[in-house]
Formats: sequence, C-alpha cells, structure tokens
Amino acid sequence: MAGKRQSAKRKIERRLGVNLWGDPKSPFNKRQSRPGQHGQNRKKPTDFGTQLMAKQKLKGYYGNIGEKRFRRYYDDAARLKGDTGENMIGLLERRLDAVVYRMKFVPTVFAARQLVNHQHVLVNGQKVNIPSYQVQEGDVIEVREKARQLPMVIQAVEAPHREVPEYLEVDHKAMKGKFIRTPLLEDVPYPVQMEPNLVIEFYSR
Repeated sequence: MAGKRQSAKRKIERRLGVNLWGDPKSPFNKRQSRPGQHGQNRKKPTDFGTQLMAKQKLKGYYGNIGEKRFRRYYDDAARLKGDTGENMIGLLERRLDAVVYRMKFVPTVFAARQLVNHQHVLVNGQKVNIPSYQVQEGDVIEVREKARQLPMVIQAVEAPHREVPEYLEVDHKAMKGKFIRTPLLEDVPYPVQMEPNLVIEFYSR
C-alpha cells in the first residue's frame, strides 16, 4: 500500500516536473527540467498554460483532488468575503486529510486520506471517515489508539524534514492536535510556490 502511495506521488511530480511535497528522496531535487524536455528549448508558456500549471500544482498537492470537487472549492471561495485565493487556500487547509498530514501523523497526504477512510481518525471524539470533511477552528483531531503503532504513523512523527505549522497545536505523545485557526497563504509551508491567484484567473475566465 505504501508503494502505491509513493507511485501516486511520483506520477504527479513527474507530470508537473517539481518536488511538490519537499520530499528529500524526490527524484526532482536534482532535476530542474521536466522529463523529455531541455531547459533551453522550452517555449514561454501562455497565460492559459501558466494558470493551468498553477491549478494542477495546487490540486495535486492535496492528493490530486477531482476536478469537480476542486472547482467547488473555487465556487465556495468566491462566495466568501475577502480574497478568493486566500479563501480557497483556507478551505483546502481545513480538509481533514490535509490537517492530519500537517499534524505529521502520516508521511503523505495520500496516507492521510487512507487513515481517514479507514476510520482511524477522531474529530472531537467522533469517528470521521470523510477526507474532505471541513475542520473548524478549535476542533480536536486524534489518531485512534489502534492506529498509533502503524509503521507509517511512527515514521511520520519522527520525520525531521517536516515541521508542524503555527496554526496547529500538536501533542505527538498523545497523538492529538487542535486546529487553532484558518491559515493565510503565507502561513502554509508549501515546498514549492503556490499561486492561488492564477487558479482564480483560470476559473474566472
């Protein structure tokens, strides 16, 4: 199963040509150009191409969300007050699988989705098995006892290359954390540059 998750990650990285999750073992740490392309001969991308790439990066980062659902995040973000791009980041970061990943309970967002699907995660003491569930400020997220000894969970907690962002509070001994506040784009520790403004331009064409 872990191999499957790794290949899903690598597939997305290959398509986008970037180390999307900042993984120290990613083959894209050294390679600057995408497979089959030579940096010198690349054409300057069109506005549409740039916007599309920004959308694919953001969509891929959260575990390759389906187009229909991703479009819904844009629609919901546009209805909220304030900057649509910031709102969209806030909605994506409030996904339960994203929160579980950010809290370092699992090594990848794909593993987070699986952990939630298999009912290993509690929100305020209740089992929630919907990865897209929207976490609210103040919610307490916990890994159920029977899942705490899973190798992927132990590996994630010990991973040195990832830190828990400031908008979350986590106690790894208790395998429990709190969602303090909805982050802004600048608060989110993306390893690559995300451009939600271009994603908004893509959908509002």
